Amino acid sequence: MDSSRTEGPAGNPPKVEAVVNRVPEGVCRPLEKQPSVLPEPKAGPSDSSLAEAEPKVQVSGLVPSASSGPSGYADEYERQPVPKNKTKSWSSFVGLFAGEHVAATELLIGPLFVAHGVSAFDLLVGLAVGNLLAVLSWTLLTAPIAVRHRLTLYYQLEKIGGPGIVRVYNIANGILWCCLAGAFIYVSATALFVPLGVPTPALADWGPSSVGMVAVVLAVGAVIGVVAAKGYDAVAYFSKITSPWMAAMFVVFGIASLPELGIRTPADFWRAANQVVWKGQPAEGTIHFTFWHVVCFAWFGNMAWHLGMGDLSIFRYARRAWYGLASAAGMFFGHYLAWITAGLLYAVQLLHDPTDTSVVPGPMAYRVVGWTGILLVLFAGWTTANPVIYRAGLALQSIRPSWSRATVTLGAGAAASVIAIFPGLCNRFLSIAMLYGLILAPMGAVIFADHYLMKPLGMVNFYGERVGRRWYWPPLAAWLLSLSFCLLLYKYAGIQEFFLCLPGWILSGLIYLSASRWVQTRHPGGSVL
Repeated sequence: MDSSRTEGPAGNPPKVEAVVNRVPEGVCRPLEKQPSVLPEPKAGPSDSSLAEAEPKVQVSGLVPSASSGPSGYADEYERQPVPKNKTKSWSSFVGLFAGEHVAATELLIGPLFVAHGVSAFDLLVGLAVGNLLAVLSWTLLTAPIAVRHRLTLYYQLEKIGGPGIVRVYNIANGILWCCLAGAFIYVSATALFVPLGVPTPALADWGPSSVGMVAVVLAVGAVIGVVAAKGYDAVAYFSKITSPWMAAMFVVFGIASLPELGIRTPADFWRAANQVVWKGQPAEGTIHFTFWHVVCFAWFGNMAWHLGMGDLSIFRYARRAWYGLASAAGMFFGHYLAWITAGLLYAVQLLHDPTDTSVVPGPMAYRVVGWTGILLVLFAGWTTANPVIYRAGLALQSIRPSWSRATVTLGAGAAASVIAIFPGLCNRFLSIAMLYGLILAPMGAVIFADHYLMKPLGMVNFYGERVGRRWYWPPLAAWLLSLSFCLLLYKYAGIQEFFLCLPGWILSGLIYLSASRWVQTRHPGGSVL
């Protein structure tokens, strides 16, 4: 980065006129001309309003547009590359990942491993392997694509498949992200159940337990939604100031639980880990988790973010592709440490009352460390919900670019708050998380193949933009066929969802390449539906 360029003040809207007539130096180059007779891209029906307001663009479509949000909200470059002078430091990504993945939801996932009978060795080693694979996926696959184009996931997908397909994808994406954010808001709200005396929902409850619960959840969701609507700077800043002490408090959680489990030496830990916590015996009605279950869940629990390319929208702000290593702050200080700690807390709860198998983060944390646990659950759930609502706002705003991103983000936060009223969603968080990755990740394979493989195989990338069509069907075919294949394997072959994500991702990429070869061979001039 040129030393003469500096970042603007955090949270201030960037000056549009400074970037509207040029491509920022060092951000991305126009697409190379291909040896074909494809026409220059033209504005599709959905882009008519943009075509009237923006200067004419080249083949790349990367001349920044003049978009701005309401007063007080930052321009997020939804349909243009992030300028080089607006990229962020490595520390902001460390804070964002640590805040998002050192979260109260880990207090749901950790007990699940205990309930599924994971052995101590399978958990400790399996989590290390799976989380390492996740970090490598972000660093070697997602971040390089994000830094090369500096576009949101949604706009890049539009350039590949046309505005029609991306709108279908964004509807699914936005809905699923609102569901996830709803679970995070609910977890954060449970921290207030104890001091306010709100009745705690039972594990089997789908609806709210009281009017007080509804009020608390909606109030917490409103605050979280406003922070997310402020944009990336506000989301990253909140994570940076809260994530360090939250990671420390998860360590305190673990230390506080050790005496309760009779652990005073390293040898005591290994004994208790095998005989008290992760005993290798699944609870009644649950499947037995093996080493490979743990590896696959740790790797694919965030598949939509890395292999699914969801974090293109985050890493477009990175100065270098190696900033993907910042994800280790979330995977190891978050998933690895927090899941182990949560397992210890759950074991303490079972020692005190073997019949109390409920998993409600707020009361569970309060039982061990008191008011400190209340604060941890409140802010950990908050930092997880913030970036998810931010992503949901980007997804839904891209359906109609004329909509204000801030307004749409506020709407997504409101929808997530309503979803959070129903605790049954949170109680089935693991199934929803895996379903989320299984549905959305195949489109990440399309982006991967378009970026890395189309030109080496003699085909044209960003084909949907180049032919100027609303629909380019190969990405849609890859998405739906691969997803259908995985669902058939799940239903009729009995293959668990943990082992379907990677085959579905690979199959989607192969279908996209094959269909693109068929289309581009027969329709070199772009006359394709």
